[in-house]
Amino acid sequence: MSANIAATPATKPARIFVDPAWVSVLESSACEVFQMMVGTVVQPLETSEEHESGEFSAMVGIAGALCAIFRLRCSGEVARSVAGKMLCEESPGEVAVLDAIGEICNMLAGNFKSKIPELYATCQLTVPTVIVGSGYEVFSLARGNRMKVSLDYEGKPIWIALDIKG
Repeated sequence: MSANIAATPATKPARIFVDPAWVSVLESSACEVFQMMVGTVVQPLETSEEHESGEFSAMVGIAGALCAIFRLRCSGEVARSVAGKMLCEESPGEVAVLDAIGEICNMLAGNFKSKIPELYATCQLTVPTVIVGSGYEVFSLARGNRMKVSLDYEGKPIWIALDIKG
């Protein structure tokens, strides 16, 4: 006797309304994570270079009812400082710096997600990816909303962006 089993399509989660107020959630998440994990107070920059620069970019994907890329970009100097403070080391090695920047981005994305109940319940985060180099631009093919925050980390800029698929 053979069973006739029909495939059932996976149910898609309902789409989430993107709220412009999420920019302030990005800022508060960054302030909390840097204070807690790095022991450093970061402040939103009123005016910042519109062009992001820096040798380190860390990215974490958000998948589920919202498809997005959470990104942090900073200079090598900032990345080494963050890693050193996280690990209580004066001169962390290259692998430690990569791990620390990836982990900070992951914590920022997780903190942000936890503050928005619809995201917390319906979205997952990917493993962080870190890109190192100079003279590169990061482009998102999401073609949706971009939320961006510029922060002052000990006199140096850090950029945090959330590229949301439209």
